[in-house]
Amino acid sequence: MYTSRALSTALRAGAPRAPIAVRVAATRSYAAPASPSSNTKPPVALFGIDGTYASALYTAAAKMNALDGTARSLDTLAGVFKKEKKLQSIISAPTLSASDKNQIVKELEKHIGQDKDGVVKNLLATLAQNNRLGVLEGVLEKFGVLMGAHRGEIELTVTSAAPLDSRTLSRLESAVSKSQYVGQGKKLKVVPKVNPDIRGGLVVEIGDRTIDLSVSAKMAKMNKLLKDTL
Repeated sequence: MYTSRALSTALRAGAPRAPIAVRVAATRSYAAPASPSSNTKPPVALFGIDGTYASALYTAAAKMNALDGTARSLDTLAGVFKKEKKLQSIISAPTLSASDKNQIVKELEKHIGQDKDGVVKNLLATLAQNNRLGVLEGVLEKFGVLMGAHRGEIELTVTSAAPLDSRTLSRLESAVSKSQYVGQGKKLKVVPKVNPDIRGGLVVEIGDRTIDLSVSAKMAKMNKLLKDTL
């Protein structure tokens, strides 16, 4: 059995380097063999570095039949980012040494729960090895998008100036779930966000449609109207 360090050395020595999807999957080769899966292809196309890593992670987890467990581990990590506001700036620092990265990975591994197939551990190791720890938060978000599509979910993002109570969110969910924007057999996933800059009102996003009912948007329209009139 290969150790993670030996495998990483072998990956670095290889030329040319394999695509990211292959590298992430390859780091599982020293553990249990992948179980067959009917479809390991990501359900939607993602872009950017974080999207590429998220897609590679999805493929690796799907091959191990570990999508749900991986999603739970990443949800826990996402909670760490929300709690520790300085974490993103720390892992994005360009001056991090190899020792710093190893220590960061060890700390993050404490929050991934039951990662029995080692998929998330290998993601963290790969990001550290490729100087990409700074994209981790984006990878978590993009993987959530892939899992939502995998589960047939449609994401409803509700942004408000202050946190909304559960009753208001439930009413919004009920109203939107009956609309034309939620297809038959689809599940609605409500994602509340807070942005004081909108000053009041709501910004509702579902699919590729945005309904801006914020106070800031109304003020912008009013200012434009006054400017055009004067």
